[in-house]
Amino acid sequence: MKRIVNIADIELQPFPPGYAPTGDAAQRFEARIGRVSMQMGAKHLGYNITAVPPGKRAFPLHNHRVNEEMFFVLEGEGEIRVGAERHPIRQGDIIACPPGGPDSAHQIINTGAAELRYLAVSSKLTPEICEYPDSNKYGILGDFGVDQDGKPQVLRLITRQGESVDYWEGE
Repeated sequence: MKRIVNIADIELQPFPPGYAPTGDAAQRFEARIGRVSMQMGAKHLGYNITAVPPGKRAFPLHNHRVNEEMFFVLEGEGEIRVGAERHPIRQGDIIACPPGGPDSAHQIINTGAAELRYLAVSSKLTPEICEYPDSNKYGILGDFGVDQDGKPQVLRLITRQGESVDYWEGE
């Protein structure tokens, strides 16, 4: 297994089917991502290179209740929303996003004229709970490895508070 990869050799791909923005969101969100951690044998950290075109953002404003993220800006400029604040970012900036509530919610936006590229590093604890303050959604995300046939065992539930089924329903 390859343990050293040069950033120039990382192939960036659009969002896979089922994860790409749709409807009005497709006007604001776009990114190409080069996922490298699994190919390099990483166990406890996830890392990728994310490229965002001008005027776009890769992901909605969100906070993690379990995992921590760090971003290192490789090229370009933009801003990061953290809670209610906005901060300019540029090449060379390191951004810490520890787990927490909505006051730690974060989103990187390309406000520059050229592509914004950054290295994203995250712990990979599972299950995870994410909150999306702009849309009042919650995500429950679990990655439980692969089954006996090698297929990923993933739980991905996006909901809003009060829109879940009763615990005893159908029992």
